[in-house]
Amino acid sequence: MIKLDAADDLLAFIDRAPSPYHAVREVRARLDAAGFRAVDERDALALEPDQKFYVVRAGTTLAAFHTGTRPPAEAGFSLIGAHTDSPNLRIKPTPDTDAGGCRQLSVEPYGGVLYHTWLDRDLSLAGSVAVAGANGVELRMVDFARPLLRVPSLAIHLHRGVNTDGLILNAQKHLPPVWALASTPASLRDALAAELSSGGEVAPEQILSWDLGCYELTPATRSGLHREFLHAGRLDNLASCHASISALVAGSGMPCDRTRGVVLFDHEEVGSRSAQGAAGTFLSTWLDRITMALSGANPSREHTARAMRHSFLVSADMAHAAHPNYLDRHDSSHRPELGAGLVIKTNNNQSYTTNAESAALFSALCKEADAPVQHFVTRSDLGCGSTIGPVTAAQLGIQAIDVGNPMLSMHSAREMAAADDVAPMIRALTRFLQR
Repeated sequence: MIKLDAADDLLAFIDRAPSPYHAVREVRARLDAAGFRAVDERDALALEPDQKFYVVRAGTTLAAFHTGTRPPAEAGFSLIGAHTDSPNLRIKPTPDTDAGGCRQLSVEPYGGVLYHTWLDRDLSLAGSVAVAGANGVELRMVDFARPLLRVPSLAIHLHRGVNTDGLILNAQKHLPPVWALASTPASLRDALAAELSSGGEVAPEQILSWDLGCYELTPATRSGLHREFLHAGRLDNLASCHASISALVAGSGMPCDRTRGVVLFDHEEVGSRSAQGAAGTFLSTWLDRITMALSGANPSREHTARAMRHSFLVSADMAHAAHPNYLDRHDSSHRPELGAGLVIKTNNNQSYTTNAESAALFSALCKEADAPVQHFVTRSDLGCGSTIGPVTAAQLGIQAIDVGNPMLSMHSAREMAAADDVAPMIRALTRFLQR
């Protein structure tokens, strides 16, 4: 078997993860291969030092832990947080429409979609489908994995000023994709039943509901004179998921005083306010359960409170690289470049969690790992995005930092990063988990 370098492995990871459900499935496969065991949230938790396990909620959020040789109340947690979701077009519950001789699907933008990048692309559908069966409702993953949809742009002859006046797209009117001629019988329910069936065992009336999103079908690839650039959908934030899990797996054969963990949340792109989002109780509950399980005969919330004061969270989410055609959109002193190393992100208004102490501690670990560091602060006259970092740090009262690799075309259907930044981020996160 040919061993992929870190950048090529990232691209393979992304190709196998067209939806958050598929991303979690891919992460589970890697954890299983590294000796982690799956646990069920409904079961009682029994733990010992130096154990590896993971838990999944709702199919789209995952947390994996490697328990330390000392109790969390004494040694704390080393945690990395990222998110499995990316902006895209989600399918509505009653999607089938037709207009102008074409059948279309009604869609709702999910997150901060860069609308125009979804035009004139070969799109497919992936996600989860609820199917009625003999034993109740069964959730099944689906990926059409072929050109199925297209959002056609309007010809310049019908919009002469588009190149000078700009393109304005209305999400309700201009984003529904075309997927069949009006003369062709077509419904999403029928198509899902056919896709899920190998011999007709799923009937259309068994399809109850779905959580489906569009994705750009072109495989992730490299470009540039020396293959130095990466192009893929969902780099934000599957690249951080890949780096986080790679780091956890890399150190899984070595015991550590601290309990190490990676949590990959859903719904970051829409504010994290869900049962499987960072604003929910998923992580805090599991940190409490782990601390109690490893605290001896008389565990109490006192142990959890002490554990938090020994802990550190790295919030890993992609960063804005300097755009060569729009350098004026960046602060000239905080302008990360592609291929020049990972980015520490700072915002004094707390859109990021970085402070002087956390930046110093993490920078020292990066130096030990031979991982170059850059800094990003948004222009003072522009707004700033955020991450799971502030939400998680506020809930837990935990020391934290926001980091990410630099990229261009963020929230596009097709994003761009540098191959040389992949391995250093993995080295830095691996060193952090082994500290």
